[in-house]
Amino acid sequence: MNKKIIISLSVFGALLAVIIVAGLMVNKPTQQGANTAGGSDAVVDPNAAAAFYDGKVIKWVIPYSPGGGYDEYVRLIAPFMEKYTGARIDVLNLPGAGGMRGVNELYASPNNGLTVGIINGSALITSQLAGIKGADYELDKFEYIGRIIADPRVLVLSSKSNIKAFDDILNSEELIKIGATGLGGSTYVDAVVAKEAFNMNVEIIHGFDSSPVIRQSMLRGNIIGTWGSWGSAEDGVESGMEFILIQSGKERLADLADVPTVFEYIDKTDDPERTRAILTAWDALIQVGRSVAAPPGTAADKIAFLREAFNKSLHDPELLQKAEQAGRPFDYATGEDMTNITMSATKMPEEIEQLFILAIRGQL
Repeated sequence: MNKKIIISLSVFGALLAVIIVAGLMVNKPTQQGANTAGGSDAVVDPNAAAAFYDGKVIKWVIPYSPGGGYDEYVRLIAPFMEKYTGARIDVLNLPGAGGMRGVNELYASPNNGLTVGIINGSALITSQLAGIKGADYELDKFEYIGRIIADPRVLVLSSKSNIKAFDDILNSEELIKIGATGLGGSTYVDAVVAKEAFNMNVEIIHGFDSSPVIRQSMLRGNIIGTWGSWGSAEDGVESGMEFILIQSGKERLADLADVPTVFEYIDKTDDPERTRAILTAWDALIQVGRSVAAPPGTAADKIAFLREAFNKSLHDPELLQKAEQAGRPFDYATGEDMTNITMSATKMPEEIEQLFILAIRGQL
């Protein structure tokens, strides 16, 4: 081959190699940047994340008033998140609209890794499905840190109530008044779903600011009780001022071994198959529980770091001891698991989904 041709080809090959390498170097940051959100395939640097959080302030949003179960859980866990993140935790209570005000704040917060929030998963799902006014979030876009507990739901009544068994409500010809927070809130959703499942003669009085306000109304005799989490109801039961009439779930809790579950009453309804379908969908929502999440698009290295800190916190022996003393048990699930659990809870049969939507909108 002609020597000049060989030299020309060699030069061309060298130039081509330089162009390819340069192209790879230019595109490399872009590819890494595409993986900086919470995707599992993202490249993370835990040391860099730890350095970022050291001395920073993390805002932890609670969408309910001080003193309730959500507030108590956060304030119990916060010191340990400080321990494992190196940051200071500032708690911010933002009650209103059945918890949606605080959740909207979390959703719209900067995704810089310095804002997290505790959310009521079941209420968020149902409010979003029903298109409740004020549900300005998209559930599947949150970055989940983990779950504190999948707290079973209970119907708690004032000890002054004349009703002593669930059969009393099922057979009551008199209108029973049950209290709830805002339209779309968890206490409202629970009450509507139970009413629809068992075709009960119940009036749901909604619009209370918080569970403590509902309980004040119970003491005055304006309402007989309210649906809520077992964790939030436990103190009232221990004081003797309240008692649990019935609990959600397919099996009785160890703490409530003498209290029947809603599934035990299925065969007492006119349409057991329909009742079972409603209760099964409700139970799936309950499994979402009290989750902790960050705003959409928070970088993967920060989410990974927060998940690890949350995991260490909820397994810290000192916190476990404090939680036991406070009567606040944990039912931990990872952030990855919560993403899957949340998505599964939205996949209910179309007929049942429509029932939930109509119920939440107050059209049943």
